[in-house]
Amino acid sequence: LQRMLSIAVEVDRSPNCSSCKIADVIFPFILNIPLRSQREAFLNTMESHLLRCKLLELLFQHSCDVPTTLPLSLAKILYFLSHSSVLLQHEDETATWQRWDEMLQYLSLLLMSYQNVVLGHLRSSLNDRMDLIIQKAKPKLQDSDDISPLDVQLKIEDFISRTQQALGQPFPWQIMEKLCMLR
Repeated sequence: LQRMLSIAVEVDRSPNCSSCKIADVIFPFILNIPLRSQREAFLNTMESHLLRCKLLELLFQHSCDVPTTLPLSLAKILYFLSHSSVLLQHEDETATWQRWDEMLQYLSLLLMSYQNVVLGHLRSSLNDRMDLIIQKAKPKLQDSDDISPLDVQLKIEDFISRTQQALGQPFPWQIMEKLCMLR
């Protein structure tokens, strides 16, 4: 399945457009996967970084009270850190902190996939991508990719405050570990 999805993203002249269409079709199914391990297995084995980005972007947009119109960028990923709530409902009685942990896991996965998309010119068609690689072209960054370390620090502090309020208990080390990795 993952190989077929990867090929489906690349067959069109615009992988960005293809990945959006495929993500729109797959997204409702991801919402209905009941176990975190199954969701993670599906997302982690995805061969197309661009499609993974689109799916995770939809997932985070779904979890925001106020969705953003920013294009996928570092600023949008920071927006998700500040505005996303616990992502998915669990059928079992999973502790709230584990839901926040899952959200941070997916945010890290989105960040890594986004870096691969930008550095690998994955929004371009295969022919254009090969030319860009041969020319050793620099990645195309967007204005909203220009974030400062202070922006990151403020969003992480905001997340910690918001999460501690929601949990009402000491901060689990697993979440702190994921925040350090994300930082």
